[in-house]
Amino acid sequence: MLSERSVPVVRATLPVVGAAIGDIAELFYRKLFDDRPELLRDLFNRGNQANGEQRKALAGSIAAFAGMLLERPDERPDAMLARIANKHASLGVSSDQYKLVHRHLFAAIAEVLGDAVTPEVAAAWDEVYWLMANALIAAETRLYQEAGTAEGDVWQRMEIAERREETPDVVSLHLRRADGLPLAPFRPGQYVSVQVQLPDGARQIRQYSLSAAPGRSQWRITVKRVRGGAGPEGEVSSWLHEHARAGDVLNVSVPFGDLVLREDDGPLLLASAGIGSTPLLAMLDHLTATGSGRPVTVLHADRGPADHAHRDELRRLVEAHPHARLHLFYEEPGDLEPEAEAGRADVGTLDLPESLTAYLCGPLPFMRAVRGDLLRRGVPARAIHYEVFGPDLWIGQQ
Repeated sequence: MLSERSVPVVRATLPVVGAAIGDIAELFYRKLFDDRPELLRDLFNRGNQANGEQRKALAGSIAAFAGMLLERPDERPDAMLARIANKHASLGVSSDQYKLVHRHLFAAIAEVLGDAVTPEVAAAWDEVYWLMANALIAAETRLYQEAGTAEGDVWQRMEIAERREETPDVVSLHLRRADGLPLAPFRPGQYVSVQVQLPDGARQIRQYSLSAAPGRSQWRITVKRVRGGAGPEGEVSSWLHEHARAGDVLNVSVPFGDLVLREDDGPLLLASAGIGSTPLLAMLDHLTATGSGRPVTVLHADRGPADHAHRDELRRLVEAHPHARLHLFYEEPGDLEPEAEAGRADVGTLDLPESLTAYLCGPLPFMRAVRGDLLRRGVPARAIHYEVFGPDLWIGQQ
């Protein structure tokens, strides 16, 4: 909660800071990487830095957090903080790095806003920053404790037991611990970070959902190759597609992620598009493997059947679950799935039960459309959960 002294200052300056937050974020990252170039090389996603998405995510999270402190002073934005904390923990972020961020962020604020940053304004936004930072530090400390690791010590050596080509652009890697020890438990929907050393020596990190149910002797991740186009070629996904083979060893984090299947008896909607199917596939696999009696509506949208990774597996899981229904939407259906609907996913055509809990994963336009349809149908916002691959550009836009 903001102090009474800071509330009017933040309220008065939020429009100015919000309007300049993009410039502030760009300058902040420049200062940070000039000071600590190894952070860009070995921690931050260079692709998201190149296309500006990381700057947008930082700007959105700070502005959204400040707005929430003003609009709902008695509430804490736990959903937003949980997503960020889990991502930080999967990267091995430590509490001392928040001091480094603070130094360069406030230097950027002072440089961009100039004389507008009076001591009073600086003190108020300093309070905003440390309220957010300390909440994240506390959340990340709990995550490390739950994972049974020391702060930032999340990495383990994992051997690729099997590689499987799912589609021309998607490969699955089955992983086991290189030391032969048992795998850490995880909850359906969580992800791991994978670190690879690239030809220029950088150790880049990306997150991949665990795409099969817990309790198996191996983990499985499913990697879609990010092709160049509007943005840069995916460095890590391309490296894994070109080089990762059975017998190779990778640095992989313990599992994290807040989009996890809640254990109760209520009906579910699992709605995905493209490679967003992976965390929801693990949920369905878990429900089927444990003999769950929960009604499950499964919706998946894709370009076409040949582009739909794990298509046959999804059908098998749905058929094995006595209360599951499958709805497929393909932009180009073809003959492989004659029962699929043509075009984009349309939740309005589905017969959805009451008291529904929905899990969404896919491109942002898909999730916004599905979430909007569900809200219009009376599904409360608190019952709609989502996962974003990459920086959370949806923060503050819901």
